[in-house]
Amino acid sequence: MSPDVRCRLCGATVTRTFVDLGTMPSANGYLLPDQLALPEPTYPLHALVCQECLLVQLEALVSPAELFSEYAYFSSFSDTWVAHGLAFARAAISELALGPSSLVVEVASNDGYLLQHFAAAGVPVLGVEPAGNVAEVAVGRGIPTLTAFFGRTCAKSLVAQGQSADLLIANNVLAHVPDLDDFVAGLAAVLKPTGTLSIEVPHLLHLLADTQFDTIYHEHFSYFSLLTAERALASHDLVVFDVERLTTHGGSLRIWAAHRSAARPGTARLDKVRQLEVEAGLDRIDTYDGFGPRVDSCRKGVRDFLARARADGATVAAYGAAAKGNTLLNYCGVTSTDIVMVADRNPEKQGHLLPGSHLPVEAPERIFELRPDYVVILPWNLRVEIATQLKGIRAWGGRFVVAVPKVDIFG
Repeated sequence: MSPDVRCRLCGATVTRTFVDLGTMPSANGYLLPDQLALPEPTYPLHALVCQECLLVQLEALVSPAELFSEYAYFSSFSDTWVAHGLAFARAAISELALGPSSLVVEVASNDGYLLQHFAAAGVPVLGVEPAGNVAEVAVGRGIPTLTAFFGRTCAKSLVAQGQSADLLIANNVLAHVPDLDDFVAGLAAVLKPTGTLSIEVPHLLHLLADTQFDTIYHEHFSYFSLLTAERALASHDLVVFDVERLTTHGGSLRIWAAHRSAARPGTARLDKVRQLEVEAGLDRIDTYDGFGPRVDSCRKGVRDFLARARADGATVAAYGAAAKGNTLLNYCGVTSTDIVMVADRNPEKQGHLLPGSHLPVEAPERIFELRPDYVVILPWNLRVEIATQLKGIRAWGGRFVVAVPKVDIFG
């Protein structure tokens, strides 16, 4: 950690530890077998909390260009996530009266999994996506996509071209931004004076309550409560008027905001979430202490489970080559002697090795060839979807495992 880390929200010097997960490679730094001969870059994964504004954050040790210019995550490989996008699009089109004369802009639009639903309804769309390989897939689907990192400069260019948003979407991207001021300034610039901004973020309330330490990795620079998200938006005169509590990513917030000049009355849902955060102590610095020992307890549970499996001669595989899984595996010191492989639907990941643990990534069919005794579901937020897809493992007595917030074995 640098001796003078400045909070990316308020600028104060940040020294207080939230949790220190040690040193590990980038969570999406998948390797090809021939890369094992090369040194694998690793970085400290040390989360801090600002004593002034209470933003939980990482120091920006890995550049966005290194993390996001080529990206391994494709949203469309999760049926749950595509369904989530469809439900949102239908509701937004109805509630905001979007039509052929509207423009929906999504920042970090990935492979077009969400914008495709607006386009299918006849609503013009534009995606902004920094990962060239992912943007190419979206364009192939007929979704206009600009390959660029979003901020002031990008937003001003779009406005100059007459592309201002009636609905501006920034789902699961606010955490990925090292320069919050530049990013939020861009949101304010590209949003029409009467437009609506919708942001989804994993909720810090759940990260704390459910010991979701595996959602901490280098590309997540910040971890938001409603309290800190409101402060970030207010810095550029964007006012939150509503918030929804979602089940995605283990508990998220969908934050609705608008320009201060077009501010709308705050809802009862907004008041409720503010109240919940105060009751949980998210407005007090002492609440953030003590998270580290709970994380250590989770690691002990994982290690104990794997030791018992080895002692019993059981075979353990995993499913979902997710970034959160890499934090879990590397923090727990897991190798291929503990878990033989990880299956994933994404062909972009198959044939690679996970960063750090070096577990081989293979197609899901491999699970049914190996017939493991246990399958560890690494993206635990998709446990229902994955357990349904792999229900056939029950034929040989196979069982599922999730590790967060504690080891849970189920059939």
